[in-house]
Amino acid sequence: MTPRRRKRVLREDERALWEHVSRSVAPLRPRPALPAKPETPPPEEPAPPAETEGRAPKGPVLHPRKRPLAPAAPPPPPLTKIEPKVRRKLNRGADVDARLDLHGLTQAAAHRRLHLFIMDAQAAGHSLVLVITGKGDSEGLGLGLGLGWLRGGEAGRGVLRRAVPQWLSDHALRPYVVGFENAARHHGGEGALYVRIRRRRERS
Repeated sequence: MTPRRRKRVLREDERALWEHVSRSVAPLRPRPALPAKPETPPPEEPAPPAETEGRAPKGPVLHPRKRPLAPAAPPPPPLTKIEPKVRRKLNRGADVDARLDLHGLTQAAAHRRLHLFIMDAQAAGHSLVLVITGKGDSEGLGLGLGLGWLRGGEAGRGVLRRAVPQWLSDHALRPYVVGFENAARHHGGEGALYVRIRRRRERS
């Protein structure tokens, strides 16, 4: 059995020589250089919050709902003339369904009486009525009736003759009145009016 050789310890001069030689010798296969570790970027600081003073908060903006406008009322039906066939019958002496005589009434009383008469005529199913206004000349409208017959400083003779057509054309009576014309001579002529009453189902 071969005895194990003891490991020889180098002297100081031999160790210095060996280190000098090993530094001057280039290796046959150079060791691959290790990749440098990427530098980690510093964490980003959060941006400071924007100034909100004087600004509306974020989120959906709620606008107040606009109320829908109420539908406009339909215009009153237009007035038309009395049918020629009906007019011919009246001229030949045909009678009317009802009549109203406004003689001797003040304007306020005549206006109120006319409204009630027209509405009652429609409710009763009448189609043609007679409204007597008076001509306002030789008949006279009655003295001593107070200041109700004065209009613009002018004497009130014939006031109803001018006012009744305006009242019949007013929007308050248009749903009840189809049209009106001066009456035939035997019904009063220019001092009276034929008034055509609108049927109830025709008001819509």
